[in-house]
Amino acid sequence: MTTSTVASSTAPSSKEPVSLTEMLLPVVRSPMLDQEEELFAYELVFYRQGAGSDADTTLVGSVLSGITDGAITRLVRGNRAFMRLPRMLLLEQTDIFAHTPRLGLIIDPIHVRDTAVLQRLQQLALRNCPLLLDLGSTDPNASEPHGALEPLLRLARYVRIDAKKLSADVLAERCKQLYERGLGVIAGNVDDHLTYGHCKNLPFQAIQGRYLLVPQQIEVPVLTPSRLSLLRLMSALQDGNAGPVELGDIIRDDAVLSYKLLGCVNSAYFALPRQLKSIQQAAIFFGVARLRNWIYTMALASTDDRPPELLRTALIRAHMCEKLAHGMSAGQQEMAFMAGLLSLLDTLLCAPMEFVLSHLPLAPEIREALVEDRGPFAPLLSQIYAWEAGNLQTMQMQPQNIRKMAGAYYEATQWADQVFSFAEQRAH
Repeated sequence: MTTSTVASSTAPSSKEPVSLTEMLLPVVRSPMLDQEEELFAYELVFYRQGAGSDADTTLVGSVLSGITDGAITRLVRGNRAFMRLPRMLLLEQTDIFAHTPRLGLIIDPIHVRDTAVLQRLQQLALRNCPLLLDLGSTDPNASEPHGALEPLLRLARYVRIDAKKLSADVLAERCKQLYERGLGVIAGNVDDHLTYGHCKNLPFQAIQGRYLLVPQQIEVPVLTPSRLSLLRLMSALQDGNAGPVELGDIIRDDAVLSYKLLGCVNSAYFALPRQLKSIQQAAIFFGVARLRNWIYTMALASTDDRPPELLRTALIRAHMCEKLAHGMSAGQQEMAFMAGLLSLLDTLLCAPMEFVLSHLPLAPEIREALVEDRGPFAPLLSQIYAWEAGNLQTMQMQPQNIRKMAGAYYEATQWADQVFSFAEQRAH
């Protein structure tokens, strides 16, 4: 289903705070997953467009307003979240964190030499503000890397170490040392599955990094029955002659999918003028192409053997890709949505992208974007990948484009979280 038309025209907007969607400083939520691959917390990463006091002042205003009006809470769905703030904000405006127990601060080793900041952190710790000490900047070869940081270690509830910098043996040793102190240890910069393999059997509270979005290398891909069933459904939906009746017939025997789909489109989020009681009615109301994309979305989001945050990322990419294709035709916007949604299909199905797409009769433009990195949708995906990684400078984005991306990202997270909440439900 194409999302921008429905979400922008029917989702409640008059009461929705706009501080984050209009902020000059974009924010990205980076998940930290526990050993069961469930969400432990988000890190909120704010990207400054410039440098110096003006940028910091803008950051202060945006963050404070986002916390005050609840936009940040909605961005993280009320989950635990951590953020790093400039010194000025740490000293002057941190009282609000003492009243927001699910919101914590990331602190750096350099703070141990700043008496004023250290005193402020002591006050926050006494008021049960979660503090996460980021040890990523410490020397990986130091024999006593934590000795000078004892004042911060006594205040911190969590500690993050850079898994990329450390050998497997040193990583295990550091994790054990910190864990035995009663600290929650987080592995950071876990960007590949080899590093993830070093971490997953250690007593880490959470693991964070881009490994989640990277497909595992599998010599002989094998699709499980459930994944083959998903591909068959997706292939059937690609029939160019499918109308409202045919769409209803395709998923008629999948009562759970039909239940979730109708529950979601009839939710208050979309504020439809009347309740839709069948897939056929939904196809007539929204149009076949839009509902087809919607069925894709719900089917993928219902995949229960992959980390939920991976599925949410696929939904966020779909919505963002469609929004970035705003100047294209309606048909291309729908294909852009599909390109974003399927951009993680190899990771979701644990098989190479070319192998997976060989089972789907997709439009050439979508296949070109996903396999060959060319065509009209490849630049859109590149912008999204850069946004996720925080590499905004490499894209040479102008301020107005960054603001556009910030708004699209915030809206996409809200939409994806709404859809996923229905995909997780069970039919009565």
